[in-house]
Amino acid sequence: MKKRIAALIAAAGRGTRMGSSPRKKQYHLLGDRPILAHTAAIFQESPLITDIVIVVGPEDIPYCQGEIVDKYALSKVQQIVAGGESRTDSVYQGLLSLAPDTHMVLVHDGVRPLFPPSLIPEVVQAVHTYGAAVVAVPVKDTIKISDKDGFVKETPDRDTLWAVQTPQAFSYPLLLQAYRAAQDAGLTATDDAMLVEALGRRVKLVPGVYENLKITTPADMDLAETLLKRGELP
Repeated sequence: MKKRIAALIAAAGRGTRMGSSPRKKQYHLLGDRPILAHTAAIFQESPLITDIVIVVGPEDIPYCQGEIVDKYALSKVQQIVAGGESRTDSVYQGLLSLAPDTHMVLVHDGVRPLFPPSLIPEVVQAVHTYGAAVVAVPVKDTIKISDKDGFVKETPDRDTLWAVQTPQAFSYPLLLQAYRAAQDAGLTATDDAMLVEALGRRVKLVPGVYENLKITTPADMDLAETLLKRGELP
């Protein structure tokens, strides 16, 4: 029997609008379709992904169902789940909605539509081997750590620094355990790996691509449009 591998697409939480636009950023048109539709299609078309869950604000569920899932024939979408106030709350609600026999889950930002589908097998294999993996790219710039007064406190070795992207992928039981522990402790995190690391587990880095940007500003949108016109969007 084929193992159940789910994609959990997080598109809820605070700060979901781009600049002064009243429209949430995941629903902005990129080319001829919303950003979220591009993102979900990556996992819809992957033969390794069996289920998709999309987490959105509760007020967005009817729109997401009609204008994203139904309109673009995203047949792998099992549920559209109401998210919480924070990313941590939203992902946890998505995890609770997955089938109990889910083997693995890939958590992906709804506004990262440029993730290369060819990386999905690499991420899945890394989880099979290590139990936890995140897509990341080496940092290009020199990074400074500041003190409380705004002066340079430390300059870490750039060769050891990576900028983490999504998807972040884990054994489903492991990630659910990490989120339950975080809920019990009242912890929040900016990414899923932090909660798994808090359990003392190692997380494997899977080299990604710099084009896998998170669209949060008009400048990001301009870059994504350029890549789309070049045919570089999945």
